[in-house]
Amino acid sequence: MTDDIDFSEHQTRHLHDNKEDGLCVGEELLIPGPSGQLELLTSYPECYNDSHPIVVICHPHPLYGGSLQNKVVHTLAKTFNDLGLLSITFNFCGVEKSNGQFDHGIGETDDLLAVVKLFQQRHPGAPIWLAGFSFGAYVALRGHVDAAAERLLLVAPPVKMFDFEETPNVEIPWTVIQGGRDEVTPPEAVAEWVESQPNRPDFRWLTTADHFFHGQLNRIRQSLIDQWGSMKASPNAEHDAA
Repeated sequence: MTDDIDFSEHQTRHLHDNKEDGLCVGEELLIPGPSGQLELLTSYPECYNDSHPIVVICHPHPLYGGSLQNKVVHTLAKTFNDLGLLSITFNFCGVEKSNGQFDHGIGETDDLLAVVKLFQQRHPGAPIWLAGFSFGAYVALRGHVDAAAERLLLVAPPVKMFDFEETPNVEIPWTVIQGGRDEVTPPEAVAEWVESQPNRPDFRWLTTADHFFHGQLNRIRQSLIDQWGSMKASPNAEHDAA
């Protein structure tokens, strides 16, 4: 797992806004991970302190082009950022600058926990939230207990592609967003899985959305603001969503 990883040395490139003050708005990092280096991208809100949550977002399937650059992942990161959270996206093992190879969700869960551990060290006491899209939803679900996450978001969880029966029960507040025209995972299977949960999530059904939410990204954004915005909202969130 992540117990023996030394985070004392990692490569960082600071990202600055285009305003006159040159405020640091994020970082590109290469950190030690279970299979070698992991590539991360952070995005800070205008005002952040350790009482605000940190959300770590997991990308879709690496063997089908999934990476931190995915548009659904980007939408989640930007929306959480606008709600006042520090957003973290990262590439799983074997993707772009992250070392290793695809590991069917097992190694990817270890990657997630390594990222969480680093930011728990950097921001002690900050609540951890997890989010994931497609394969990333499976990874976030697998890792949420070990990550001590306080909230969980799953977008288009692929309940027929992976063994969701072996994932831990969710005992924290959580949300599932599912498209009604998903061509990858049968939407009805996701609905049945949601209904079977002992602690049922808030379930957002977007009737006309496909698996990749083409033309529907703003509906994901609005669903997050409606359901999660009251938890830690910035003054600009509602205005930005208009």
